[in-house]
Amino acid sequence: MKLKLALISLVLLGLLVKGCKKDPVANDEKLDGVHETTPYVLEHKPWYPPFRLPVDNQLTEEGVMLGRMLFHDPILSLDSTLSCAGCHIQKKGFTDGLKLSKGIKNQIGTRNSMALANLMWHNRLFWDGRALSIRQQVLGPIQAHNEMSMNLFDLMKRLQQSTRYQPAFKKAFNADQVTPEFLSKALEQFLVTMVSFNAPIDKLYGRTDTLNVISASALRGLKLFMQQVEDGGADCFHCHSNVPFFGNTSLNGSMSNNGLDMTFSDKGLGNVTGNETDNGKFKVPSLRNVEFTAPYMHDGRFDNLEEVLDFYSDQIKLQSPNLDINIASHNKQLNLTAQQKTDIIEFLKTLSDTEFMDNPKFKTPF
Repeated sequence: MKLKLALISLVLLGLLVKGCKKDPVANDEKLDGVHETTPYVLEHKPWYPPFRLPVDNQLTEEGVMLGRMLFHDPILSLDSTLSCAGCHIQKKGFTDGLKLSKGIKNQIGTRNSMALANLMWHNRLFWDGRALSIRQQVLGPIQAHNEMSMNLFDLMKRLQQSTRYQPAFKKAFNADQVTPEFLSKALEQFLVTMVSFNAPIDKLYGRTDTLNVISASALRGLKLFMQQVEDGGADCFHCHSNVPFFGNTSLNGSMSNNGLDMTFSDKGLGNVTGNETDNGKFKVPSLRNVEFTAPYMHDGRFDNLEEVLDFYSDQIKLQSPNLDINIASHNKQLNLTAQQKTDIIEFLKTLSDTEFMDNPKFKTPF
């Protein structure tokens, strides 16, 4: 595939997404009279696809703030020792830096913590794709025995009795009773505001002086990333470039077997659907801020990007059952040179949005 610079710029849509400037303040004041909320506006450039916001959970300052509080509060776990933020640390791209995540009482989980960013564009969540919405996803870790291990009935009583949260739910949803629905809606509101589109790669849009934005090595890596194998490329884009570089969003394409194993100790999507043809398929992860989200793969088997590139270069199990067609069609290892691997890694680093990693709107409000 001949990749012209103009087309590269078109694919790499530069996005600068801004939330409201005012950061809502949590307090325990109860509402009097008519219930009113303040709309929370997410702005985006007109050439970017619309946000996929839920029609029945419009963003408000009060709802986003409540979700932010809940995300950072260990009150959601059985022994009040682990918050959502405990496994999704901002400076690590909202991962935890562990091969397998730890739950309460240091219980070891079964999978690597996934990064959080741009979730409103993802149509499947969790490594095995079992959740089809953020609202569905957020209640899973709370109840999982090896994560937060909290019974929702007991959690509702705990939040209802809280002088911090009972008024906050009233302000956000005019709710007299705290329910799992309102809990999931609040977390959903906060999570969809976590938008990351201010990396160096985003600044290429409309630019002809590309070397003033990214290095020559990164530009070569971009070309390798976007070119098919028969044209001398690494053909990464088939799975990773939908809506610039955070994973494939098509219903089927978001789940893939990339040839890690010949047999599957973890069947991934196959565990969800029960279909043998889904065994070994896992969610195509975001590459946004991938420089900071090591270790990699669903089981954290690769410690760094160098190991990841070594795998895609010459370690793919080409006879793995249900191997993704985009890999199987090559029927050969890429055999990337050391320089090509370096160039692709330099390109991947241009996806790092350091402003997102330090955005005060996502930090603990306490």
